[in-house]
Amino acid sequence: MIEIKNLRKTYGKKVALKSFSYTFEDGIYGMLGANGAGKSTLMNLLTDNVKRDSGEILYDGKEILKMGGSYLEKVGYMPQQQGFYESFSARMFLVYMAELKGLRKKEAKKQIENLLEIVHLSHVADKKIGGFSGGMKQRVLLAQALLGDPKLLILDEPTAGLDPKERVNLRNYIHQLSQNKIILLATHVVSDVESIADRILIMKAGELVADDTPEHLVRAVDGNNLEDVYMNYFGDKGEK
Repeated sequence: MIEIKNLRKTYGKKVALKSFSYTFEDGIYGMLGANGAGKSTLMNLLTDNVKRDSGEILYDGKEILKMGGSYLEKVGYMPQQQGFYESFSARMFLVYMAELKGLRKKEAKKQIENLLEIVHLSHVADKKIGGFSGGMKQRVLLAQALLGDPKLLILDEPTAGLDPKERVNLRNYIHQLSQNKIILLATHVVSDVESIADRILIMKAGELVADDTPEHLVRAVDGNNLEDVYMNYFGDKGEK
């Protein structure tokens, strides 16, 4: 369980996150919001990539800042930006990431081969990442996030650059993972989360403005689907 209490983050005079509080248990949480809503800031705070101004983040009752490496071992993070060693092959990159995560060589090899199969990159595993398409790079990022079987999986725009078939395959796989994990999925693509999320968090200007099941959110705006919910908050009507 991840418990967040009054989390706040500013960048200069800009407030990126305003006193955010939430409790995450096992399941899939879709995070929707326009640019600057606070989604990526929250994810960076959960991965300890940026320093918070105030507030607490507790993992099973323990402050993550005091847990150090024992917390980060439980986290898998797929960032929005594609930062790679372009001269590395996909396999080499995953071996490198497995070493950083402290996986034993035998276990790392087993996981890497399995993950390459899952993300459909086995046939190009030894080719340089620099020659990959954007969608292929996204799949490498997903594979590295899954190394070590993390308890908390944080996915920032995971389907960016994927074709429709790849999107569906990725959604189905994420859904299969959710039995014993907390999965946070931030996206602009409503269809990425509508069919798989247990709850939807809608963020706007650093605040949580709605939190419910997809079905209840759709009903609340008298809509037909989650796209109608999104437009209610971020269309012309919602932006007024």
